[in-house]
Amino acid sequence: MASKEEISAFIAREFPQTRIVVEAVGDQRATISQVIDHADLRPGGTVSGPTLMAVADVALYVAVLGVIGIVPLAVTTSLTINFLRKPEAGRRIIGECQLMKVGKTLAIGEVSLYSEGLPDAVAHVVGTYAIPPQHLR
Repeated sequence: MASKEEISAFIAREFPQTRIVVEAVGDQRATISQVIDHADLRPGGTVSGPTLMAVADVALYVAVLGVIGIVPLAVTTSLTINFLRKPEAGRRIIGECQLMKVGKTLAIGEVSLYSEGLPDAVAHVVGTYAIPPQHLR
């Protein structure tokens, strides 16, 4: 298992370009957030799909690391997103992940994405992470 602080330090060190903030980790869950800026927007003032997918992917990664520990080579093998409504451009995107199953080689979870402060999800994501064999950890 890895703590919020350990995961935050790992992400800051290995992914210095990220603007993701780890808000909470534990009990096969993770909550993260990302401030949205002009580079994340599409014409019409909506948050881009790639931005939403990145937030969801990192939420899954953080939840998985919270269970298995810092395993840099855990990687995404599948990510399916359903866009539900237009995200608010002036609000952070919040990703709430719940892992559904963590096995020896795969972890499966779902992520709900929200515009900060609003009750309805803007997207729903299901993803799978591959967990490397024990000797690679």
